[in-house]
Amino acid sequence: VPRVKVGVVGEIYVKYSPLGHNHIEDFLAAEGCEVNMPGLMGFIQYCIVNGSENIKIYGGSSEVKKLYEVVMDFTTTREKLMLEAISRHKNLHAPTLFDETRKLADGFIGYGAKMGEGWLLTAEMVELVKTGFENIVCAQPFGCLPNHVVGKGMISKIRAVYPQANITPIDYDPSATAVN
Repeated sequence: VPRVKVGVVGEIYVKYSPLGHNHIEDFLAAEGCEVNMPGLMGFIQYCIVNGSENIKIYGGSSEVKKLYEVVMDFTTTREKLMLEAISRHKNLHAPTLFDETRKLADGFIGYGAKMGEGWLLTAEMVELVKTGFENIVCAQPFGCLPNHVVGKGMISKIRAVYPQANITPIDYDPSATAVN
């Protein structure tokens, strides 16, 4: 059944916690939407890559950098196994390999931008648009300046390259109502 495709990105807690985002995934599904929320594996890999990137940008131990690379190789192997399993089911949407998602930030934001969900938030929005999820909710904690910079701050730049992108930032706080 053709459905309106909607992606949900944002700050880690607000993105994944129904309590944090007022059950937006359930709401969108009840409205007949196909909802895509990028997985937690990408966030874990983002954290690993950032450790290595810090050493590259600011300097540090080559042994620690090598450790980050070993851990990243391990998670990438697991990611490929997961994607292989998902691809066996034609009715499932497999996420993009993290290395490919990472490259989607190029030209939009630098890898040194790590506040909030950093460059990953921008890369996930671009990935969603490129895979047909042109409607995106960017869930942010109310008043979270870092997330506003890397989330809301990149929307116009993404729309300039992908005019079909329909990105709506929503601020969540404990008193946010469903009307928000």
